[in-house]
Amino acid sequence: MYNFLKSVAKNIIPQKALINNEDRFRRLLIPFYKGKNHECNVCGTKLKNFAQLGNGDLICPVCGSISRARRLYKLLTEEFFKPNIVVLDFSPFRILYRKWKKKIDIQYFATDFGNDFIADHCYDITNIDCKDETFDLIICYHILEHIIDDRKAMSELYRVLKIGGNVLIQTPFKEGEIYEDYSIVTDEERLKHFGQEDHVRIYSVKALESRLKEAGFQVKVRTFAADDYYGFSQNEKVLICTK
Repeated sequence: MYNFLKSVAKNIIPQKALINNEDRFRRLLIPFYKGKNHECNVCGTKLKNFAQLGNGDLICPVCGSISRARRLYKLLTEEFFKPNIVVLDFSPFRILYRKWKKKIDIQYFATDFGNDFIADHCYDITNIDCKDETFDLIICYHILEHIIDDRKAMSELYRVLKIGGNVLIQTPFKEGEIYEDYSIVTDEERLKHFGQEDHVRIYSVKALESRLKEAGFQVKVRTFAADDYYGFSQNEKVLICTK
């Protein structure tokens, strides 16, 4: 039902209106999904079930959080957010952007270079227009697989991070070696080889960890178990990079 209603809404409502009024539209779904079997930790709604997307991921129909957004929210609120922290968030999840912008005890900088996400800045991750050691925490989720010069991006992340600060990084992963081929340039070929039209590589965990260490980071790979109640996925990996 969720995917059908989403398709109908996209066909009859302009995208900008959908995004600007997302909270109102999603509230209409509460009677269909409210229950006691699950809970979205982002919006706090008790659910009969999460909605399933075409790729198999579980989305909260009430706030729009997908599984990795819910996990990120848990990580940030329980371990990384502290009073007066300065945060840089690349291409943020809409629901998390709206929550963090309301927090008065953090300085939150949201950026999106492609203008596809809600953001206040437009930083090029390979040339971030900020002074050295500006941020205490950087969120870089599903960004680096889009960047051809990822080593330059990692260097920039290191430069603008304060000493003792952390970068939380996640990308799609594969087993074995990293796969990248810069002769693959069309959308069709990138979809075939990398799984998405605007991806330029698929990392392995070890390869990404190695490149981040080359940039100067200390890296810890965290692997998380599934949680059916909160809709967390199995074996989700996040790289915690410390300067």
